[in-house]
Amino acid sequence: MKKTKKIELLAPAGNKEKMKTAFLYGADAVYAGIPDFSLRVRINDFSLVTIAEGLDYAHSLGKKMYVTINIFAHNKHLEKLPEYIKKLKKIGVDALIISDPGVISIVKKHWPKAEIHLSTQANCTNWQSAKFWYDQGISRVILGREVTLEEIREIKKKVPKLELEYFVHGAMCMSYSGRCFLSKHFIDKSANLGDCVQPCRWNFFISEEKRPGMPLEIVEEEHGTYILNSKDLCLIKHLSELKKAGIDSFKIEGRAKSIYYLAVVVGAYKKAISLLSKRLPDLSLKRELNKLYKELFTKLVHRGYTEGFLFNKKAEENKEVSHIFGDWEFCGEVVASSKIKGTKDSYNTNIKVHNSIKIEDYLEILNPKYEIVKIIIKKIFNIKKQDFVEAAHGGQGTEIQIKTRVKIPEGSVVRRKIK
Repeated sequence: MKKTKKIELLAPAGNKEKMKTAFLYGADAVYAGIPDFSLRVRINDFSLVTIAEGLDYAHSLGKKMYVTINIFAHNKHLEKLPEYIKKLKKIGVDALIISDPGVISIVKKHWPKAEIHLSTQANCTNWQSAKFWYDQGISRVILGREVTLEEIREIKKKVPKLELEYFVHGAMCMSYSGRCFLSKHFIDKSANLGDCVQPCRWNFFISEEKRPGMPLEIVEEEHGTYILNSKDLCLIKHLSELKKAGIDSFKIEGRAKSIYYLAVVVGAYKKAISLLSKRLPDLSLKRELNKLYKELFTKLVHRGYTEGFLFNKKAEENKEVSHIFGDWEFCGEVVASSKIKGTKDSYNTNIKVHNSIKIEDYLEILNPKYEIVKIIIKKIFNIKKQDFVEAAHGGQGTEIQIKTRVKIPEGSVVRRKIK
């Protein structure tokens, strides 16, 4: 009997806390990088020290950590790279994600046996390009989001030993796989060096060339219009097609996202992958995947969802609003839960507050098994004040205690209904 191929679920990690959340909710591997050489300068807390710590943690779980060196390097970067690569070699990271051929050359010189994954920024969109990189010793190519399902099949057929990675969820760049100059043009922060401020999400006006002082506002909602604002990618309904086409790793975008985003998204895709392995009837599988899609649509902030270019269609834009806000708000993280002595099914559950929680709030607690506990808050005990309170607010290191009827695993995330 032919062994079923195991699909890797690859999640973003902007810091160690986010990395641990990603692993807790089912990621098989994470990708991270330090600001100097990674396409994520801001909201990135990794250093060589924390990468080493993160790698040890990943390996203790039997999981992997990949490090990004995916900037488009200038001459000044080349001077620092050899020493950096030697340190990564000593740490022993599982793979390097690189876009620049010059950087690949330097890595091969200083770490010949390094496993190299070609970044999506290298714009590999055809089988001949994929074969070229495979012949250079690249073990995996992260395909551009522009690649269609039919093209994936052909690439895998022509280069069968090359691992293929594909983005299945997250933000979509309006430029060609991230090669954009808007951020550099407007405020001198280069997207190609990891410092994009996403001007494509801004509200724009139009101006007639002979009347530059008379901008015309294009109004589609109270804040204007968003003519460059792509919808977010969501392919949770199409993982089976991607697997059959030859994708080896499903990648989630979002190193700058919160632990709540990671818990919801990673957990949903892990559950979807497990559903694929059960070989459910088509209608049953479709029903379960639709439930997960609804979870992603209603309980996260996003820009609306699109299937991107997967089926050779024009990718969709969200021109009406910058974001779509769901019915729920992330409000806390479970840090402890213990049974109350003398009770049969009552537990004290401690929550680190991230946003406000108040009496009579309707909460959902999502645990790492992607199970949901629903409660209405009747009492809130402020641990620091050692007193009952009407409300608790985030941003102050606030920790509260509430009563639940089941033990809640540490790392579970808490959201409250706001609509």
